[in-house]
Amino acid sequence: MADTPGRSGRIRVLLVDDHQVVRRGLRTFLEIQDDIEVVGEAADGDEGIDRAGELRPDVILMDIKMPGTDGIEALRRLRGLDNPARVLIVTSFTEQRTVIPALRAGAAGYVYKDIDPDALAAAIRSVHAGHVLLQPEVAGALLSGEGTGPSPGRGGNLTDREREVLHHIADGRSNREIARVLVLSEKTVKTHVSNILMKLDLADRTQAALWAVRHGVAG
Repeated sequence: MADTPGRSGRIRVLLVDDHQVVRRGLRTFLEIQDDIEVVGEAADGDEGIDRAGELRPDVILMDIKMPGTDGIEALRRLRGLDNPARVLIVTSFTEQRTVIPALRAGAAGYVYKDIDPDALAAAIRSVHAGHVLLQPEVAGALLSGEGTGPSPGRGGNLTDREREVLHHIADGRSNREIARVLVLSEKTVKTHVSNILMKLDLADRTQAALWAVRHGVAG
């Protein structure tokens, strides 16, 4: 199927998975969504990086375990290239040793391949809107690891308001949504987010959400 630009307002999606049957199933389902368009496919990380540069998708559905360049390395390289696509990991791997590196590498979300199709479409819309998305089972896997309880560490430097903002970041809310919930200006929320990232020595909101889950701020 030829790759063509999507209609205005549609979310352009690139599928990166080494199993053709998985890509075919994802494409079949996503193509019936009015607001989602599958613009291309790739069978490994290297091809995914190339296709992402050519097609400039809004969201990339990325597997982790692939021959050659795996999903986590592809994530790191995309981030180094400043590719604006939001990456949603769709995998069968549930171990912390894959979840945490994927989020640290810049994944905007992490879901399992047995996710309900409608929930997957909702996840695509969520990460495209700028949210961080962790399937409940993923958050549970993170919380089951060692050192996931509240930690005085760097988190002790956060103000009460910053901890509130961090809680909402972990829930996947945008700055606008946080501002509405906390009755603050969006500019003030952006300042709090910047302070949180600086104090915790984190690079972005995804890492902040991961830190919050790991240290008992979320939930």
